[in-house]
Amino acid sequence: MKIIADSSSTRTEWSLVEGDRVLEKAFTSGINPYFMTRREISHAIRLDLPEVFFRRRCEHVFFYGSGCANVEKNRIMESSLVAQFKTHVTVESDLLGAARGLLVRKPGLSCILGTGSNSCLYDGNEIEQTVSPLGFILGDEGSSAYMGKIMIADMLKGIAPNELTQSFYERFNVSHNMLMNDIYSYSMPNRTLARYSKFLSENLGNEYVYNLVYDALMSFFTRNIIAYDYAEWPICFVGSTAVTYSEVLRRVATDFGATIDKICPSSTPGLIEFHAADVTEAV
Repeated sequence: MKIIADSSSTRTEWSLVEGDRVLEKAFTSGINPYFMTRREISHAIRLDLPEVFFRRRCEHVFFYGSGCANVEKNRIMESSLVAQFKTHVTVESDLLGAARGLLVRKPGLSCILGTGSNSCLYDGNEIEQTVSPLGFILGDEGSSAYMGKIMIADMLKGIAPNELTQSFYERFNVSHNMLMNDIYSYSMPNRTLARYSKFLSENLGNEYVYNLVYDALMSFFTRNIIAYDYAEWPICFVGSTAVTYSEVLRRVATDFGATIDKICPSSTPGLIEFHAADVTEAV
């Protein structure tokens, strides 16, 4: 029996599994060691996760998460998980989790489009090549935070259509000053931007909105996918943004000269299959 956790910037999906059977499933808020201390992580896990995850004796916890891409941050995550579950723990990046979840044991290009964005060439077990995502300030092209940043900047600068801006203010009951305060005064502004970007999906029929989404997704391809020999590999996507804008994403890929093999809302089913096949090799 083991626990497999797949964590983005906004949500963590927990699965208690035995072989390829899911015994329990739960969702909690996103966990990121770049923005959270060990105590905050432990506190979030203990309070948010159902008690059944702690009562059952697990052989291993596999945690794939955003912010888990270097040794120092992974140690913070590992120590928090060990303290809560009292068992062996393996912490890996959300990017490796996406690759194993999308492709399992097959090589190919794996991409994340959610609150943030990322990509890699996967060899069937590990990441072979990647392009630095750079975060929502310098990168994360095509993500919901990236789209939200462009949309809000356009509204505040008077670039977006006035009727759309007014509709946005009414939809979220905010003003110019409230928006600035929300983005600059609170932690995790990427989450704030992603939350506001939902307005785009509600107004995709608007020409300005459609073009913003199209251009943002094209930026993901031109600043990330172009670095790989993308014509040689299947390209797969996971994440809420990829699913929400799947039709636009497929059009962008076609215009770019690429073919998308798969778009999934979650990496978890593939991760369960990956670890059920050979846990020893996976760790």
